[in-house]
Amino acid sequence: MRRAKNMFMVTLRKHAPTRMTLAEFLSWDPRDPSGRRWQLVDGEPVAMAPGNVTHGALQAEIARLLGNHLLEQHSACRVVTEPGIVPRVRANRNYRVPDLGVTCALPTLEQMLPDPVLLIEILSPSNEAETWANIWTYTTIPSVAEIVAVHSARIEAELLRRDSDGNWPKEPEIIGPDGTLALRSIGYSAPHAALYRTTALVAG
Repeated sequence: MRRAKNMFMVTLRKHAPTRMTLAEFLSWDPRDPSGRRWQLVDGEPVAMAPGNVTHGALQAEIARLLGNHLLEQHSACRVVTEPGIVPRVRANRNYRVPDLGVTCALPTLEQMLPDPVLLIEILSPSNEAETWANIWTYTTIPSVAEIVAVHSARIEAELLRRDSDGNWPKEPEIIGPDGTLALRSIGYSAPHAALYRTTALVAG
């Protein structure tokens, strides 16, 4: 059984071309029965690893908190889960998928999130390097004002925010379990630990 499964996985990988443009990627059908999401990384289609329960709980809770905040503020901005993001640099070779994005642009039927102002990634120990590689591409997008990397193995976040001159800081702001997550791009401020309400970490 294991041998057959491995042979199937090898066969599945052969369906992925070695190089693709953005247009080719958006029209490509990976025929992946697992339902995994795919990204285009410098022209190469890459399957995204599935998140664990903590990852899913964080994603859902952050979306709820930010969505409720925007609704209470009567904001035109909205939260989108796993939006398609195209960086400004090497745009024809990249399509990245963060965990959450916020845009204040009008809704469209496009496959890419227009003019994101805030992007959020949830870091897992197994994919931290790949996720940070995504984050660096997000800094090339002119509309993005803030990027948050939320850790899933501990109550901590790393916040990157453009300054008044449009520059990114050399190091992210570290927000611990007793800190406050303040997102100027959408006027949100709340205890950072609130993001972890539905996870096992609050009891740890």
